[in-house]
Amino acid sequence: MNAVRSALYAGKVMHARLRPCRHTLRYSVFYLLLDLDEIDALAGDLRLFSRNRANLFSFNDRDHGDGSSVPLRVQVESHLREAGIEAGGPVHLFCMPRILGYVFNPLSIYFCHRPDSSLAAILYEVSNTFGERHNYLIPVVAGSQDVIHQQSEKSLYVSPFMATEMTYSFAITPPGARLLVSITGSDAEGPLIVAKVAATRRTLTDASLLRAFFAYPLLTLKVIAGIHWEALRLWLKGVRLQQRPLPPDDPVTIGRQTGFPVAPKRRTHAHQ
Repeated sequence: MNAVRSALYAGKVMHARLRPCRHTLRYSVFYLLLDLDEIDALAGDLRLFSRNRANLFSFNDRDHGDGSSVPLRVQVESHLREAGIEAGGPVHLFCMPRILGYVFNPLSIYFCHRPDSSLAAILYEVSNTFGERHNYLIPVVAGSQDVIHQQSEKSLYVSPFMATEMTYSFAITPPGARLLVSITGSDAEGPLIVAKVAATRRTLTDASLLRAFFAYPLLTLKVIAGIHWEALRLWLKGVRLQQRPLPPDDPVTIGRQTGFPVAPKRRTHAHQ
């Protein structure tokens, strides 16, 4: 197989609610890192993976972006240009694939590169269980260290137990032998929730996909079932529900890389 940039990442996810009561969730998971320019080649070379059609594993373009027929790369580069970020290099998407036709990705991450293949920006695509999706686009300063620290205001209602008036802080080690993501959500009282992903790279082959299928059976169904189960547990612990606001008008919120004095321009939206 000629494609070498895409890969499989296997590891662990941890979610911790810090108050008003401590609540922690851990589970094993695997993701695919897909170079958007390689997906068709992967589908042609792998028997167990297809694009936009049924298979044991598949990738459906409409599971991401705005759900339209506009190619994902075109959508991502449009967001980059509107934010004044250099585009034109590889775009790598970190997400769970469909397994037996089903997937729900609470978070997908696009690593957007400059033409010289240096990292230009990270786009965090967040989906909630109400069918809404929002993007947090944060530029990466050239010459950044291995661990990139970023921040953005929260714009999309995700959990019914958390208000929208929060700030996300990201610490991320881009894809290599390992990929590490840490997200802290804070409100006016300080950190409220922490989510972490730690995953190790594996070669993407039919054999590695088959091993992942048996090691993480029905993973994508377990993710959505787990979300609802943990919500029930929080409710039984007495955590109160938050009113759901209208989604933001603009599909993208622009954040900033912390540790650098100049913040990028921001796109505004009507509903917070």
